[in-house]
Formats: sequence, structure tokens, C-alpha cells
Amino acid sequence: MTDLAPASAAPRHHPLLWPIMATVLVIGWSSGFIGIRYANEEASVFLLLFWRTLLSGLILLPFAILSGPRLRMRAVLLQMGFGVMAVFLYLGGFALAIEQRVPTGLVALISDLLPLAIAALSQPVLGERLTARQWLGTAIATAGVLIVSLDSISVGTAPLWAYGLTVGSMLVFALASVLRRGRPSLQMPIHQSLCIHSLTGSVLFGSFSLAAGDGLAPPMTREFAIGMVWLVLIATFVAYGIYYASLRMFPAAKVSAVIYLCPPVTMIWAWALFDEPLTAVMFVGLAVTLAGVRLTSQA
Repeated sequence: MTDLAPASAAPRHHPLLWPIMATVLVIGWSSGFIGIRYANEEASVFLLLFWRTLLSGLILLPFAILSGPRLRMRAVLLQMGFGVMAVFLYLGGFALAIEQRVPTGLVALISDLLPLAIAALSQPVLGERLTARQWLGTAIATAGVLIVSLDSISVGTAPLWAYGLTVGSMLVFALASVLRRGRPSLQMPIHQSLCIHSLTGSVLFGSFSLAAGDGLAPPMTREFAIGMVWLVLIATFVAYGIYYASLRMFPAAKVSAVIYLCPPVTMIWAWALFDEPLTAVMFVGLAVTLAGVRLTSQA
């Protein structure tokens, strides 16, 4: 590749910028559980994802058209390709795996190993070499995620390809993340790119929902509406928006490392809103993960 963006060329930022963005990213990313918890009881996974991406894209569409540089066909097609990877294959792959009865805990664990895959891809694709200290932090954070997930991990009886799908979905998103940082041709204002990604995902999720016989009509219930508001405003606009913005300003491995904090934070969400139990093991895992993320995030 000839258009790499080495970390050494990155501009300096205010020292508080990254901690603030990382905190918002963790809160937004982990809160996706809340919207899914509310909405999934009312609709199939693909119907849920169809409405999540359709509403997100339609809300952003007027801003994408009226604000920012003119959208050219080549740039739109590139963003559509990235949307297939980062929205449809990532979210849809995990959703299909769960539908095939891969245990949810195992799916979540594989999803949360995303930072490890990004760290491994950053050197060959972006030339962003992690220090020994950062690799140690990655290993410690991975161990923390394993500790947090111990109680929810099981093997299940899903077909073999469904397990491979979970790994493949995670790797596709990792590759999409490093390519987005490394290719200037993929850079456009975040509201424009997220609009294209969302609308691309909505077409594909809608097609799958129709093929499954679920139709496209949304359930007219309070729970589904609450779930959609949460998924669109927080899990999409906040989480994806901050993630994309962070990838432009900081090394990909550093950005992705904070995702390790999402499992324990999600469990805190579940405890606060749904009275799900918190155990001592979870707090041990959280402490270990925090220590690993701190090491990995240090330049």
C-alpha cells in the first residue's frame, strides 16, 4: 500500500481529549445492550437491525446532502463497501450466529477480542508498531475480558460454520477499522460516511428480514420504540461517531483497546437497569481489564 498513515505523523492533541473520547466511546458502545434488550423482545434480529440502520441513515441524510463536500459516486461506493464490512457483516454476522444458537456469551467474548485483532493488523497494514508494554497491556486486558466472561461462556450445539462466522465477523470489522485509518480515500465527514454505512446496512438487513418472512413493519410497542431511540442515538450516533472520529486522530490499536472495557461496563448497565447480578469475579475482571487498557493506551 502506498497511502499508509503512520502514527508518527499524527498531530498532537490536548491531553484530556483522548480520556474524554474514550469514556464516551465505552459508554456508547456498551449501551448497545440496552437498546437490544428492549427491542429484541418485540422483533427478530434482522428486523431490529433494519430499523436501527434505516432510522440512523434517514436522520443523517439531509445533513449529509446539505453539509460537507459534494458526494461523488466513487467516494459513495467506497463508503458503501466499508458499510458492508463495518455494519452489515459485523452486526449481521453476530446476529446470525446467535440465531443459529451460538451461545450469546461466546459471541460476546469473540466480539470483545476485536482490539487484539486490530493490534495484530496495525503493524502490517498501517505500520503502527506496538511497544512491548502495549502488547503486555493487550494481553492483560484480554485476560480481564476472559475473567468477566467466565460465567457466561459455553460451547453450545450450533453448526460449525456459525462459530466460524463469529470469528469472521470480528476479523472483518478489525480489517475495516485499520483500512479506514490507512486509506485517505475513505475519509469524509463522519456524518456523511455514517449515513452511507447505515443506509447500506438497512438495504441488506431489510432484504434478509423479508427473506426470513418477518416483513418490514415495526412492532408498534413502547419497548420497541425505546429500544430504537437508544440504538439510534447512543449505540449508533455516539458510539460509531466517536469510534470513527478517534480512528482519525489516534492509533487504531489505542482506540480499539478501550473496547475491552465494554463487557464489564455492560454488566454495570444491566445491574442498574435490569437488576442483573454483579459478582466479585466481575469486579476482579474489570480491575484487570482497566490495568491492561491503561498499559495499551500509553504511547
